[in-house]
Amino acid sequence: MTKRDILVPSMLLLCLLGACATNPITGRDQFVLGVSEETAIARSAQAYQAEMGELGKKGRISTDEKLNARVQLITDRLIDQAVDYRPETRNWAWSVKIIDEAKTVNAFCMAGGRMAVYTGLIEKIKPSDDELAAVIGHEISHALLQHSREQMAEKQATNIGVALLGVAAGASPDQPGLRSLVDLGLLLPHSRRDEDEADRLGIELAAKAGYNPHAAVTLWEKMLRESGNNAKFDWLSTHPASPKRIEALQALEPEMAVYYRQARKTAPPSRAWTATPANERVIDVQTGSKNK
Repeated sequence: MTKRDILVPSMLLLCLLGACATNPITGRDQFVLGVSEETAIARSAQAYQAEMGELGKKGRISTDEKLNARVQLITDRLIDQAVDYRPETRNWAWSVKIIDEAKTVNAFCMAGGRMAVYTGLIEKIKPSDDELAAVIGHEISHALLQHSREQMAEKQATNIGVALLGVAAGASPDQPGLRSLVDLGLLLPHSRRDEDEADRLGIELAAKAGYNPHAAVTLWEKMLRESGNNAKFDWLSTHPASPKRIEALQALEPEMAVYYRQARKTAPPSRAWTATPANERVIDVQTGSKNK
């Protein structure tokens, strides 16, 4: 019996018992199994702080002021738009760290707004500000859409199903593999549905923040071109690329171009939501990145 054989019936049963919630942005029913967003944020914060603490001890958190200023400014402009979608997220502990790992091409945003960008993404892909905004906007969208919360719930449902099957077969709940009913579903590959949702919202966040929506297309073209090299393209392992994906992003461009042009005319200076890991300062939002 596969994990899917366990997960699907468990999810259907638990949804009937009220384990689903309506997403505030998409209106889609999400399987959450009693995992509140607050719980997802707390678990993510604990994992993030532990990971960043270990990386900090190893000297792998970048203190490059120019790079941190660039990433911070882009991130802050995107967060402005995220808060417009979900005003309650202004209370999130938004933060972004740059992990100094040149061979890893990756970025993520956990529930609650804690983010990281790897130097490998900057060095291997050499993204423009618009392309970097496409990456970060996509990751922020996963958090806004509560995809990590869903993953945690699905892992929990799978573990419950495994435990129940084990007990039914006469196994003790204290045996290895049956003790933990809650397994964090952090940084796992997202479903095609989740990716479509994050693509759609991410390109809109970036366009409304004043970043060219066509950059989402050129980003994926770069990713596909460069992925044959020796870099560790973790981002592609969790965000599969395909011609259909690029076509879908191209189809969104006309609508997003309207937001982009409007943002370039009227966008006010961004508020500073994040701080550089080097000294926790707040940069001048008028500098640190080239305007296009």
